[in-house]
Amino acid sequence: MEHQPDTSTLTANLPSVVLEVGRLFEAAGHELSLVGGPVRDLFLGRVSPDLDFTTDADPDGTLAVIRGWADAHWEIGRAFGTIGLRKNGYQIEITTYRAEAYDPGSRKPAVAFGTALDEDLVRRDFTINAMALRLPSMELVDLFGGVQDLHDGVLRTPGTPSSSFSDDPLRMMRAARFASQLGVTVAPEVSAAMTAMAERITIISAERVRDELVKLLRGPAPDAGIDLLVGTGLADHVLPEVAALRLETDGPPRHKDVYQHSLTVLRQACALETDDDGAVPGPDVVLRLAALLHDIGKPATRRFEPGGAVSFRHHDAVGAKLATKRLRALRFDNDTIKAVARLVELHMRFYGYGEAGWSDSAVRRYVSDAGPLLEHLHRLTRSDVTTRNRRKAERLAFAYDDLEERISALAEQEQLDAIRPDLDGQQIMALLGVPPGPLVGRAYRFLLEERMERGPQDPADAETTLRRWWSEQPESQESTA
Repeated sequence: MEHQPDTSTLTANLPSVVLEVGRLFEAAGHELSLVGGPVRDLFLGRVSPDLDFTTDADPDGTLAVIRGWADAHWEIGRAFGTIGLRKNGYQIEITTYRAEAYDPGSRKPAVAFGTALDEDLVRRDFTINAMALRLPSMELVDLFGGVQDLHDGVLRTPGTPSSSFSDDPLRMMRAARFASQLGVTVAPEVSAAMTAMAERITIISAERVRDELVKLLRGPAPDAGIDLLVGTGLADHVLPEVAALRLETDGPPRHKDVYQHSLTVLRQACALETDDDGAVPGPDVVLRLAALLHDIGKPATRRFEPGGAVSFRHHDAVGAKLATKRLRALRFDNDTIKAVARLVELHMRFYGYGEAGWSDSAVRRYVSDAGPLLEHLHRLTRSDVTTRNRRKAERLAFAYDDLEERISALAEQEQLDAIRPDLDGQQIMALLGVPPGPLVGRAYRFLLEERMERGPQDPADAETTLRRWWSEQPESQESTA
C-alpha cells in the first residue's frame, strides 16, 4: 500500500528560518525549495542543522536576496551555483537549479544551470534525496516515489542507475553509506549497476572516497555498508584487503569465515563504544577501522600445517603494515593511520595472557605499548571473540576481566599510561659524569626495563641500580683506566 505523507507534521518540525528565507525569495520573484537530505530527514523525524535549498535565481540573485538577512555568507561554491550562509545557528546552502554530468574520464563535474525544479531533481542521486518542499507554500514535490521508497527502506535512483553512476561514480559509495546510516537495502537494479560499474570508482579522488567511507563507518550499521561494497566489487578498488578475506578461513572446513568474522567484530566493537564514561565515545572511526582491518594480514600469512590445521603466524604484524598502506592510499591523517595500525598490531597480544597468565611486568608492557589506545584495545580485544563455543567465550571473557582488574590494581600504585624510568636524562648524566650521547640513551633504556620488571623504586635504590649497571659497562672501565 502506498505511504501517504502528512505534510502538516513536516510544517510543525521545520525551523523558522526555512519559511523566512522562502518568503524572502518569493518577495523577490524567485522560486525556492528545501531539497534533498533535509526533506528526507523530516520524514525520519529529525532536523539537520545543515539545510539545502535550490532556486531558479542565479548566484547574484541569491546574494541580492540574502544580504542583510544572513548572519554571514560565503561564495566558495559560486562556480557550482552555490552560495553558503549561516542564520540562527543553521548552515545553509542555496544552489541554482542545475544539470551536471561527468566527463567519463574526469573527476570533476561539468556544471550547467537549469531552469526548473523538475530537471534539478532528476539529476539527484537517489529517490529518497530527490524530494523537495516548495516554499513558502509547503507543497511536497515527489516525482520519483521517494516517500514510498523511504517507507519501504529501499534505495533507487530517479533515472537509470547506470546513468546516475556514470554522472557521479561516488554515488555508488553513497549507496553503501546509506545502507549503514539509514538501514536501507539497494534495489536489484541498483546493485546490478554498482557491480557492473564498480571500476568507475577509480576516477574519483581518494579524499572523496575516504570521506564517504568515514560517513559509512560512523553509521549505526557499518557492517551492512561494508558488505554492500564487498558484494558489488567496489571494495576490490577501495578496500581490497577486506574483499580478500572472503577467500580465507580460520581453520578446517566449517570453521569460521574470516570475512564474516571481521564483520561480526565490527558490529561487536560498535556495541562496546561507551559514551557514559567517555572512554571511547561512539561512533569511533579508529576503533571501527581497527575492527574491520584487524585480520587483513591473514591471507598473506596462511600456512597449512601437518594434520590439516591452518596457521596465520604474525598476521598481526603483517596486517598492521597493510592497514598503514591502505589508509595512506585513502589519504587518512597520520594520527588515525598510526592508531589503527597500532591496534591491529596489538590485537593478538592478550591471548598469551589468557593461556598462561602474565607477570606484573608483562601487564605493565601491555599498558605501556597500548599507551593512549588502551581503552580502544580493551574493546577491540573483547569484540574479537566470536566463537560459538560458550565455554571458550566465557573463559576468554573471564581472562580479560582478570587482566583489566590487574591493570586497575597496578594503576593504583603507579601511572601506567606514562611509565618513565625512575631517573631522567639529566640525573643520569650527573650521576655518571657523562655528556649527552648514546650512552645516556642506553642507561635510560636500562632503567626503563628495570621499571617495567620491578615497578617504581625510590631515588636512592634507582641510583644504586644505575651504578651497578655502570660498573659493568666498558665505558666505565675506560674512565678509570
